[in-house]
Amino acid sequence: MVIVKEMSEVPAMDVSHGTEVVGAMKRVLIGPADHAPTFAVRLFTLAPGGHTPFHSHPFEHGVIVLRGAGTVLTAMGPRAIGEGSVVFVPPGERHQFRNAGSIPLQFLCIVPVGVEA
Repeated sequence: MVIVKEMSEVPAMDVSHGTEVVGAMKRVLIGPADHAPTFAVRLFTLAPGGHTPFHSHPFEHGVIVLRGAGTVLTAMGPRAIGEGSVVFVPPGERHQFRNAGSIPLQFLCIVPVGVEA
């Protein structure tokens, strides 16, 4: 069955955690609840100054920046990202997304569906 929904109608979860994750909201746009067999699509919104943790995981993921400006910190140093940027993060690669602008940084993050199970 084809599922159509509006991003704004998907509940947002505050995933901020102390100083490790700051100003971060997540919406699971496509995931286990939709019976997606292989991938999940999440919408992250980072407030100005917000960031994800500097972390790694055993799966790859793709990121598509929809709005705002920021940096992705990698083992090779920071890289500027903004609207239209596409980021591939290989398995095991340490990374962190940071909002470096004055408006929210929004990006889609595509991961294996089991991450959201």
